[in-house]
Amino acid sequence: MSTDNNPFAQAGAQYSANVSFGGQTPEQPKGDLIKDTTTQRFSADVIQESRNQVVLVDFWAPWCGPCKQLTPVLEKVVTAAAGRVKLVKMNIDDHPAVAGQLGIQSIPAVIAFKDGQPVDGFMGALPEGKVREFIDKVAGPAGPGAQIEAALAAAQQALEAGDGQTAADIYQEILSVAPDNLAAIVGLAGMLVDAGEFDAARSVLDTVPADKQSDASVAGVKARIALAEQAAKLGDAGELLRRIEADPKDHQARFDLAMLHNARGERAEAADCLLAIMKADRTWNDDGARKQLLQFFEAWGMTDEATLAARRKLSALLFS
Repeated sequence: MSTDNNPFAQAGAQYSANVSFGGQTPEQPKGDLIKDTTTQRFSADVIQESRNQVVLVDFWAPWCGPCKQLTPVLEKVVTAAAGRVKLVKMNIDDHPAVAGQLGIQSIPAVIAFKDGQPVDGFMGALPEGKVREFIDKVAGPAGPGAQIEAALAAAQQALEAGDGQTAADIYQEILSVAPDNLAAIVGLAGMLVDAGEFDAARSVLDTVPADKQSDASVAGVKARIALAEQAAKLGDAGELLRRIEADPKDHQARFDLAMLHNARGERAEAADCLLAIMKADRTWNDDGARKQLLQFFEAWGMTDEATLAARRKLSALLFS
């Protein structure tokens, strides 16, 4: 695959580069950190919640151009803050009463609430750095370690929400200030593997500090690269199934089918193929089916559900 138009490959070559998917910016994962509110819910969403943590209220309207510039920046910074503050958005066209009571004359306007009271605010579309400074001011600055942990949590949240754009951006930002952070290196390398950019993934893994090269997470990504490259050479699943149907003892076809299942993310099916070979002939290919299954476990992770399920079946087969 060419790296010219692949944003992940470019990310692997230079951590500080901006990752882009066709120029589109996916919606940020909001979780419980960001929500819209109404006049009726304002007391619960803002006043009461601010007794637990700082709540930012973004007063906006659909016709407001600067609002459209500020809101995505607010969402990005609040998401990266990973729980230090919450963001509540209020459309003043639909709900003008609260803004009027607070004397807000122009928008966008952001008011920070703490312990049930407004404590600070700003107006206008500030750049990302200024928004971050504002959050540090009202919520207290996080230490470098806490900031990195919060950023890693935000990257994981983005991945779970299917937002690779945000996750890659966060990993790159972490690596720009902490280039030896293992979790960020492995996270970015794993995304490159998912994108099929194996050389770029290897380049990222080359930055792992020498004393961490044997870490299980690094070995897992390397195993995924090896498995994906093997699967790419195997051809058509239909042909493999026809070979197995014609000859159930064609263990090589079943082995290759296991590799294809794994490449497709069909982990249970991949494990079952290898277990079937072991049940029929443990000695095939110098115990190759069991060895490959152990490599799957390494790539999937020891706590993955597919690993745990297949390990139980393996134990039953070996010790029954």
